[in-house]
Amino acid sequence: MNIENRINELTDILNKANYDYYVLDNPTITDQEFDKYLRELISLEMEYPNLKREDSPTNRVGGEAIEGFKKVSHNIPMLSIEDVFNEEEIISFDKRIKKEGFDPRYVCELKIDGLSVSLYYEKGVLVRAATRGNGTVGDDITNNVKTIKTIPLKLNKDIDIEVRGEIYMSKKVLETLNNEREKNGLTKLQNTRNAASGSIKLLDSKEVAKRKLEAWIYHLPNPLDYGIKTHMEALEFMHDLGFRTNPNNRLVDSIDGILSFIDEMGNKRSSLEYDIDGVVVKVNDINMQQMLGSTSKYPKWCIAYKFPATINYTKLIDIIFTVGRTGQITPNAVLEPVIVQGSTIKRATLHNEDNIVNKNIMIGDIVEIYKAGDVIPAVGNPLIERRTGNEKPFVMIDKCPICGTKIVRKESDADYFCPNEMCPARNVESLIHFASKDAMNIEGLGDSIMEDLYNYHYIKDISDIYILDRYKDELESLEGYGEKSVKNLFLSIDESKNNNLDRLLFGLGIKNVGSKTAKVLAKKFKTLDNIINTDVDTLINIPDIGEVIALSIINYFHDDNNIKVINKLKEYGVNTNYIDDGNYVMNDNFVDKIFVLTGTLNSITRNDASKLIEDNGGRVTSSVTKNTSVVIVGDNPGSKYDKAINLGIEIWDEDKFLELINRGD
Repeated sequence: MNIENRINELTDILNKANYDYYVLDNPTITDQEFDKYLRELISLEMEYPNLKREDSPTNRVGGEAIEGFKKVSHNIPMLSIEDVFNEEEIISFDKRIKKEGFDPRYVCELKIDGLSVSLYYEKGVLVRAATRGNGTVGDDITNNVKTIKTIPLKLNKDIDIEVRGEIYMSKKVLETLNNEREKNGLTKLQNTRNAASGSIKLLDSKEVAKRKLEAWIYHLPNPLDYGIKTHMEALEFMHDLGFRTNPNNRLVDSIDGILSFIDEMGNKRSSLEYDIDGVVVKVNDINMQQMLGSTSKYPKWCIAYKFPATINYTKLIDIIFTVGRTGQITPNAVLEPVIVQGSTIKRATLHNEDNIVNKNIMIGDIVEIYKAGDVIPAVGNPLIERRTGNEKPFVMIDKCPICGTKIVRKESDADYFCPNEMCPARNVESLIHFASKDAMNIEGLGDSIMEDLYNYHYIKDISDIYILDRYKDELESLEGYGEKSVKNLFLSIDESKNNNLDRLLFGLGIKNVGSKTAKVLAKKFKTLDNIINTDVDTLINIPDIGEVIALSIINYFHDDNNIKVINKLKEYGVNTNYIDDGNYVMNDNFVDKIFVLTGTLNSITRNDASKLIEDNGGRVTSSVTKNTSVVIVGDNPGSKYDKAINLGIEIWDEDKFLELINRGD
């Protein structure tokens, strides 16, 4: 990628988007696309500051003031708030503040989806209202703001003051307005934020009055001038003056408190009369805010967590093909990075040829991206209307991309396979699987490193992992490895020899044998040799193991090459026995179940609870669906609890969760 060309491209895209949105009130890309491009541009400009253009949108806090209104200078700049998109970024924000030597309390507030406004009062009377504009200069919208009934024209005290807040349109008003526009043959307004922004820019204040805009006030720029020491005190002070402040706020002491509020408001947002797109987190102590200060664009003492989009959009750059350990050929989408439900997605499976053809997906399309089951990145439908004519049709390959063997597809299968059992891709994938977290859990043997070691011929089969120390000097000389990382790798390899039998069984990559089946086999047969010497009838009689799985097991252990590798593993000291010490039991309360956590847990953090669930074979997701097995409820659980009851999903309180996680019977 040419960096300078990409920076120029992103700058042009964002400047046009800003103009379309702020000036023409006609957004041409989604908020998620804008956020994605802006984050990419910020990252590139930080790495290559000499390539930053003078008209870069990162020099701005907001959009240009609109022609037709008098320009207003802000005495105190109206800065934007830095957006974050996942739990890790929230934790990083907290760590950054604590690193400065502070122990903060935070105020959590709703991020109203509307238009920022600054209000100036002299002796308690409204004299001026202004938009953010570019953060330094905005538009004088006083006449229009005076039509908003939720903004007081006179305060309860004769005081000189500036306050800031958000102008918005309620969902109900937008629905009514769009019904009228449809009757009159006019285009519907896209959403409440666009409607509020467009309404406040109307030059005729009489027309603005018909739009029934509202406002929440949430910020006092100079609280210390009024003897106010915390943000919560500022909210109370403004409320007492007659301003409308949002009741949905909470003072919290920890990250868990922030996450609980986000969880609760995320479930509550659909029931609110107005739109929100996230939660704002602010340091409560004003002196602490002052000491933390600001960058040129953002205050350092607050962040805005944006709710994850259920569906997002990005460009499909290419389609590449991978070969799995069974020889299955899978087409994969290479995407412009996009954030979906808190994760940055760069690639996603396209499953098979039929899926691509049926959806009419082309290379270069703007496509829907979502998470199947809230976990797995997936590609939805293309946006046909966004095509430019430069897209390329999808063509299925006919040869294995690794070994060149002609691929085959049975009539009963949706997938193509490479029939070459000696295909190098199968070997690499099986090696990666063996070292993966759910199998032998060897830290330091990720996908790319394993590919390197295979290509250097240091590892040819899984048994070679345990004699990798023969190449110690060679590994330390390779770029990116080093003495310390190689030492840690060898320690992890050595520790993996003591894994229980079920991990080894799963790591062997026997077709149709997943982690749960591996646990069943290990507990039943006690040793690997017993499994090797068993027969089909014995296997079929075990619960959860049918004929297909039984035949896969028998066929695997009847392969002389597989037995040779197993004998090497034994020789190198890898455990092949089931360890039943009372602490290692298969916890059927969690294996293969889907859990959702909601509310505040008192004796354990949400992160630790999630890890325990996953360590015991369960999976944690963020949304309650019909596929959810159990909802674990803490204090102030929010609407996930109600949804679980409506769907008839099993509910555990914290005590029951801890009891079952420790029992495993």
